[in-house]
Amino acid sequence: MIQKIFTSIKISLICLITLSFGAFTAHAQQVITLQKAVALTLERNLTIKQSQVTEQLGAEDVRQAKANQLPTLNVNPQASYNFGRSPNLTTYSYTSQAFLYVNGQASVGVTLFQGGQLRNQVLENKLILDADKTSTEKVKNDLLLNVVVDYLSILTNQDLVAAAKQQIDIAQITLDRAQKNFNAGNMTLADLSQAKAGLSTAELNLTTAQNQLESTILTLKQYMEMSPDSTITIEKPDISKLTDIKVAFNADEVINSALQHYPDVRLAEVQEKGYEQAVKVAKGSFYPTLSFFGGVGSNYSNLEKQQVVGTTTVLAPIGTVQGTGQTVVTPIQQPIYSGYSFTNQFGNNFNQSIGVSLNIPIFNHSTASVNYRKAKLNYEYSQLTTQLAKDNLGKTIAQALLDLKAAEKSYISAQQTYEANKDAFNTIKQRYDVGLVNSLDYNTALTNYDKAQNDMITAKYTLVFRSKVIDYYLGNPIQL
Repeated sequence: MIQKIFTSIKISLICLITLSFGAFTAHAQQVITLQKAVALTLERNLTIKQSQVTEQLGAEDVRQAKANQLPTLNVNPQASYNFGRSPNLTTYSYTSQAFLYVNGQASVGVTLFQGGQLRNQVLENKLILDADKTSTEKVKNDLLLNVVVDYLSILTNQDLVAAAKQQIDIAQITLDRAQKNFNAGNMTLADLSQAKAGLSTAELNLTTAQNQLESTILTLKQYMEMSPDSTITIEKPDISKLTDIKVAFNADEVINSALQHYPDVRLAEVQEKGYEQAVKVAKGSFYPTLSFFGGVGSNYSNLEKQQVVGTTTVLAPIGTVQGTGQTVVTPIQQPIYSGYSFTNQFGNNFNQSIGVSLNIPIFNHSTASVNYRKAKLNYEYSQLTTQLAKDNLGKTIAQALLDLKAAEKSYISAQQTYEANKDAFNTIKQRYDVGLVNSLDYNTALTNYDKAQNDMITAKYTLVFRSKVIDYYLGNPIQL
């Protein structure tokens, strides 16, 4: 009785664990659509985050360039204890006494003219920031296209896996029938061996297709920054709805549309403007720099212990009368001293200064002229880069349009070939089942049918991909 109770408990625990594991698996498994794959990639991808950090650095450069136009203010307090023979900066004399010296200075400065460099630097940094933002958009668009390519590769490989499994079923049925015929003496060992080879080939094709599928799924996980061990399910859209695919486009219209938003061209154009502005910044180095400055300061020394607060008249001896010895005195003014506090001394020593400075560049190892020539060459190089980006875009779009038309023709041909081989295989199979066709002809027809099926699947998704490439250049949202 007790044994039965323990057995029941054991079974219940196993069922509970199994159900919990199944619920956890179902919860952990994610269904990934193309839109979700794109969203997760844009949200998590580290390459995009790196580009966004570069944007933030560019924004800080803009803030710094703007701040460079503002005045500078510096305060420099200083205290020192001096001993040995050292100058007393309060009395401007050397002393061998130990003393405390306190000094405080504050200065303000502002650049009035610098050949327009400060303003031009702000404009240049803004253009560099725009280039960084455009670079981020380029990274996003490149990843978007990569995700679409990989997603379609996954769908292709899924269909190839399904076709391979179907081909294994056919090969297994063929092998079973060949084994029965061989056992009955109606088929040779060579025919049986061919049937076994056909099953082995089908199984190899399935393994290859599964490996390709797993590889493309892993690539998609890497784009989405997901763990390789995470379980995902790729949602398969209804590709049959995409039968009406537009393949006729005007190349000039596609190119003109792409030039308006294609990130590679936009990036080259913004960088060209930045290099143009850099020429103006470099040119400003030839001009003088005019600056205004002002300052205040004071000091204190503990050697100055008293200060003069007034005078008093006293009689001071100046000699004696010869013969009588009488002292001769005269009235003189003698200063009256009082304690000299830190506050009073610091206030009495308070000083101010204002002025302007002019720095005229005459010769600085040709730095200004070399930098100016290099800036002009960089601008010229950027102009060529922009034109090259536009030319490459035109060539790429022209090739993409040709590839789209070729993909349509290939798909139509693959469909026709598939249907023809399917009909041929069904006919030969019927004759093979009644012994009217040998195994060599049957295996040949089966091989042709399998190849035609795989070619049709590949051609179908190639056509879809080529059409999405044109949508990408037109700036249309890529959806399946």
